[in-house]
Amino acid sequence: MSDSNTANPQQAADAPTLVMSAKPVALPAPGRGTDLQVRVSAPATGGHRPVIVFSHGFGWSMDGYAPLADFWAAHGFVVVQPTHLDSRTLGIPAEDPRTPRIWRMRVDDLTRVLDGLDVLEASVPGLGGRLDRGRVAVAGHSWGAQTASTLLGARVLGSDGVPGEDMSDARVTAGVLLALPGLGDDLTPFAAENFPFMKPSFDTMTAPALIVAGDRDQSHLATRGPDWFTDAYTHSPGGKSLLTLFGAEHSLGGIPGYEVAETTDENPARVALIQRLSWAFLRSALYPQDTGWKAAAGALEDDPAPLGKLRSK
Repeated sequence: MSDSNTANPQQAADAPTLVMSAKPVALPAPGRGTDLQVRVSAPATGGHRPVIVFSHGFGWSMDGYAPLADFWAAHGFVVVQPTHLDSRTLGIPAEDPRTPRIWRMRVDDLTRVLDGLDVLEASVPGLGGRLDRGRVAVAGHSWGAQTASTLLGARVLGSDGVPGEDMSDARVTAGVLLALPGLGDDLTPFAAENFPFMKPSFDTMTAPALIVAGDRDQSHLATRGPDWFTDAYTHSPGGKSLLTLFGAEHSLGGIPGYEVAETTDENPARVALIQRLSWAFLRSALYPQDTGWKAAAGALEDDPAPLGKLRSK
């Protein structure tokens, strides 16, 4: 049985469908200290729906990133958004013994979602039997992008410079990495001391990914400029595309939410471009016969006043 969006991807991109959303859905998480709470957004009808597991940025929760989650769900994806332990909604203090391991527990959250798809289907009315487990992607913003990147093959370097545990997941086909932090060689002294997990190696990040960076995203954790956020593209194997957004800062125009305080560069047109290109990239990565990505990339190249530029390898 084929997915109903496959035959005419352009029509699917232009015609959003009714979305249903359920929260909180709890996944048992022994040893985590609290069950994993997730939000599930999905088209109200249709079967064989591909899945996106989204990892939020620092402090956020399953309630964030509506501009992306809403769009993806309205255009055919089932979007699952876990609330990580660093979320402000949980109020875990910095002295909590789990704090040094939250970066690793974030990865566990994503794999727990993949392990718990049966539970999610059973817990959300109307979702049963509608997921396509053979078409799964991950996505994330900022710290969430680092979390998602590990399932695509990125690894964290130890203090000896040797890549640590391989946390890639064969169930994940592709990803979208938004404002993904770069190499640890360029951390400020404060970041190097307090965030030892921010030392990635992208050499083994083999899965296809769209990397999105803003050309005015200056991190207070890095000594380099905005090109730091392009390292994952530069230092990973092929199968990657890099979207560099003109004038974009860390919120990339407002993807964390509608009119949220932390957005310093609000730009609805920029957000709309991310929506379209991320959707098209994942569709074509999950459905090789889909031509939506080629068409979307061509449209950006032909735009007389583009909001960004694309590179691919």
